Amino acid sequence: MSAIYIAGIALCSVLAQWIAWGFRVPAILFLLLTGLLLGPATGLLDPDALLGDLLFPVVSLSVAVILFEGSLTLHFRELKGIGKVVRNLCSIGMITTCIVLSLSAYWILELNWRVAAVLGAVLVVTGPTVIAPLLNSMRPTQDIDRILRWEGIVIDPIGALFAVLVFEAVMLVGQGEVFIHTVIALFKTLGVGLSIGVVAGWLTTLLIRREWLPFELHKFGILALVLISFTVSNHLSHESGLLAVTVFGIWLANQDDLEIDSVLEFKEDLSMILISTLFILLAARLELADLMMLDADVFIFLAIVLFIARPLCIAISTFGTELPIKSRLVLAWIAPRGIVAAAVGSVFAISMMEAGVADAEKMVPLIFTVIIITVVLQSLTAIPIAKLLGVRQPSPNTILIIGANHVARAIACGLKEQNIPVHLSDPAWENCRMARMDGLPCYYGNPQSEHAERYLPLTTLRSVMALSPNRHHNALGVQYFSHLLNEKNVFSLRSSTSHAKANKDSATFLSRQILFGDSGSYARLSSLIAKGGKVSVTRISEEFNWGRYQEMNSDAIPLFILNGDKDNDDDSPIKLRPFTINMEKPPQEGERVVAMLPPKMSVLKDPNNGKNKEPKEIKE
Repeated sequence: MSAIYIAGIALCSVLAQWIAWGFRVPAILFLLLTGLLLGPATGLLDPDALLGDLLFPVVSLSVAVILFEGSLTLHFRELKGIGKVVRNLCSIGMITTCIVLSLSAYWILELNWRVAAVLGAVLVVTGPTVIAPLLNSMRPTQDIDRILRWEGIVIDPIGALFAVLVFEAVMLVGQGEVFIHTVIALFKTLGVGLSIGVVAGWLTTLLIRREWLPFELHKFGILALVLISFTVSNHLSHESGLLAVTVFGIWLANQDDLEIDSVLEFKEDLSMILISTLFILLAARLELADLMMLDADVFIFLAIVLFIARPLCIAISTFGTELPIKSRLVLAWIAPRGIVAAAVGSVFAISMMEAGVADAEKMVPLIFTVIIITVVLQSLTAIPIAKLLGVRQPSPNTILIIGANHVARAIACGLKEQNIPVHLSDPAWENCRMARMDGLPCYYGNPQSEHAERYLPLTTLRSVMALSPNRHHNALGVQYFSHLLNEKNVFSLRSSTSHAKANKDSATFLSRQILFGDSGSYARLSSLIAKGGKVSVTRISEEFNWGRYQEMNSDAIPLFILNGDKDNDDDSPIKLRPFTINMEKPPQEGERVVAMLPPKMSVLKDPNNGKNKEPKEIKE
């Protein structure tokens, strides 16, 4: 019977994620609703009866993996360059939020001081899994987008680590007869957690660098080390395991010559599975009696969370900066809580209840109430507030190119010269390095990954063009971004003009392999570039119309049509249309044609910026 319940949880997790994907909202909403429906609403799922004594170990180990995955994204070199505001948010702002919420919980909700302190510490964490989908639909200005994304990335492991330290401190108080005993116990916990984390990180680095651990065992081996580090640390010093795995992840993330991208991708997939399952289990554990136990004072506490704690955090963190007041107002409103707060808070609540701490049973219902209110309310109001304050980007204007090979780089440079923002993505480091040397922004990794959601400018994307020679990478990119941006804004380049259609290709991918017309293919573009071909631009005029252009440039491969006319909004980008198979509307007078020009021709070069009536072909 237990197998049926476990399989059912897996199915419900997928359905909740799928529905969230369809509505383009944070998955946490539907996961939470699923848990509440299966648990307190219908009584179909009882996690305590299903897992018994294994519940606490399962939750604890899952949280350990989630925190480890989050800490793998915390690079010290990036932390130095993210600006004063984000540093303040993850330090003095975080502490300010903790103090305000802890005091409010103690005075207004009349919670035990230990529970109040831990509750305030747990609720400082926002998390990128909630922030990213909200920002993608909100499309705020760059300063807001950058600050909120980096706050979610950095405060995820730092906030969790801070909550662990607060929990350790309050649980150790009173265990000794004198204050010094408590201090010694706290330092013991810190020492064990830090030591285990550093040793695990050093050992893993040694195993990978010396190639003592085969590549195919990297993912499973590191997962095993994470779990053993967590359990050994907890055995030596109670509740120091979360600190150990966080330090473990930070150590690996800051090893410059360590190849762990496959590990990070694996941990992202594993974290999604654990987050989905864990959130349903935790929500199902809520009791209607516990929810009803929360009285009207909870609304006052929620008002403090929304209208006092966050605005005060932003005011302190942005003091003395040049951030516009409108941006500060948006930042003061957007701070949804997510899975890390729920998972870590649940682990602490179980430990405190086992220790007999009064009011510990109220912590999880309070955390879930804050999560529900912040996610729902801020998701519904983010776009109207951004429009009202005029901080929403009028329209996306960036072209994402999947692939940073020589063909993609040549085309991207041509677009960049026309003041069209481009961003490349490639899983091969050498291609990314070459792109960055050309002054092109390039994401190193898989553009469909959760990690990419944090680093790619998704809120500014106008269209996606898959220009990789790898058919599989193109297909995945088309399938993924067709949903995010609408299928008509996603295109792919064929490998060659004679490439047969593979039966395994999706209908969406096959229908979007239309870039650069019948003559356009990766093989032909690559051949032209190898022979010295260049990307150039010419303007279509009354005298030099599209028919005349084709006559004089029969060997060129037209790529794009640019329209220099602005939309109603002065900040609107230049209109760009790629040449496609069976394109109905040819270039019109006043538009510019971007094309790949064979090496022996220069007819597309337009030194007079389109003022000449007819470009002349340079003869040999």
